[in-house]
Amino acid sequence: MTGRLEPTAEQLATLAARPPDLPVVMVNLLTFTQDGGRQRYLRYAEEVVPHLQRVGATIHYAGTAPTTVIGDGEQPGWDAILIVEYPTPQAFLDMIGDPEYLKVHEHRAAALEHGDLIATSMWTLAD
Repeated sequence: MTGRLEPTAEQLATLAARPPDLPVVMVNLLTFTQDGGRQRYLRYAEEVVPHLQRVGATIHYAGTAPTTVIGDGEQPGWDAILIVEYPTPQAFLDMIGDPEYLKVHEHRAAALEHGDLIATSMWTLAD
């Protein structure tokens, strides 16, 4: 499956083409399935930790969807946000290609109705 829950080959190639020596910060915008998706995702979150540690990733934030402070006042279209920093794009690619990770990933796929994953880079702000 690709699109709403899995990356396409083109998306993975774009990620792999990023600067190889710079971190990539992944912003996950998660919409859980109605039938226990949050609980399934929490199981995934617990089981994915060793895989994140193995590739040197750091979880910076995990929480529920925010209240809109600036905007049109509508609730966000997702249930939770997760922000994870990987030391390099290859670290992320290594993790998701690992057969042991793929066993854990099944919980993520079962938990989500929709899961955007946005690769970002940190800015260095000048003084």
